[in-house]
Amino acid sequence: MARDSTPQVTGLDVRVTTVPTDTPEADGTLAWDSTTVVLVRAHGGGLTGIGWTYAPEAAAAVVRDLLAGEVVGRSAWDVPGGNEAMCRAVRNAGRPGIASCAISAVDIALWDLKARLLDLPLTALLGATRDEVPVYGSGGFTTYHETRMAAQLGDWVHGLGIGRVKIKVGEAWGTAADRDLRRVREARDVIGPHAELYVDANGAYSRKQAVRLGHAFTESGVSWFEEPVSSDDLTGLRVVRDALACDVAAGEYGYDLPYFARMAASGAVDCLQADVTRCGGVTQWLRAAALAAAHGLEISGHCAPHAHAHVAASVPNFRHLEWFHDHVRIESLLFEGVLDPGGGAVRPGADGAAGHGLTLRPDLTRAFP
Repeated sequence: MARDSTPQVTGLDVRVTTVPTDTPEADGTLAWDSTTVVLVRAHGGGLTGIGWTYAPEAAAAVVRDLLAGEVVGRSAWDVPGGNEAMCRAVRNAGRPGIASCAISAVDIALWDLKARLLDLPLTALLGATRDEVPVYGSGGFTTYHETRMAAQLGDWVHGLGIGRVKIKVGEAWGTAADRDLRRVREARDVIGPHAELYVDANGAYSRKQAVRLGHAFTESGVSWFEEPVSSDDLTGLRVVRDALACDVAAGEYGYDLPYFARMAASGAVDCLQADVTRCGGVTQWLRAAALAAAHGLEISGHCAPHAHAHVAASVPNFRHLEWFHDHVRIESLLFEGVLDPGGGAVRPGADGAAGHGLTLRPDLTRAFP
């Protein structure tokens, strides 16, 4: 479609889907047996863009009641303008949390629509800095028994050739430290000496406990310690970061740019994490990546791998993308056109498909309102 035809966003619809996990799952501070996905479709110029977020059903009400009216009728080219309008519309509702997740889903759908209208892969529309996006396998839940964890890690490293994996630690709010240490050693035995091993405590440890365990984890070659303490404790993150040789990372709960600015300026992390389905979509994720670069930091994509792949390819300071077990499984159930992580990287846009390259499976398309 020609650029000067100025297609408008003509409609926005939303659907909520809850998918049970394949087994019960838990990390250091939370347990769950299902995941809820809020799917958004943006229509315009005879085409449809798809976006989504992993959030409670309440996010769908935000899309319908507060956001749809801000983007329907706008130029489909003007995605940042639509994002700004949505951010302003939730002022009294509260931007961080559910409202930001809702904005994210709509923003992703609008970028997908724009790229489809231009018949371009999203990575080409944004401008690519790399052809391949490195991924790391992420799972290793604290509920997994030894055999289940070994099978998952072994499949990633020895089956798919993914040279980076992450497991959960901090079981029961840090009260099962002996099991944490044992599981880290078991993970190293499974993946061998050359694959990178990461751990994620989801904020379960106290500061000194995190330092003590961090030193022990590095004996097993752990090179990435995610949320050793609460991500709200920037001073504590800095204490842990200064005490350990491994990288300390956090940021997945960032819902707006000031959050990332505070974290980057505090010196609390070696790598900033941002979640495109939480932080305000593609529009805001790109700004978070630029902010990280200004502080000499890399950025990593948190979960939702297919929502991140194209935007991740567009920034030079990108480290890697989380190939998270739950979301990989869900996105494979919902969409056609999913990516192949074989060799440890995905290649967004390589097939030339427009937008982010995903389409809803036919049975889901028929069920959409």
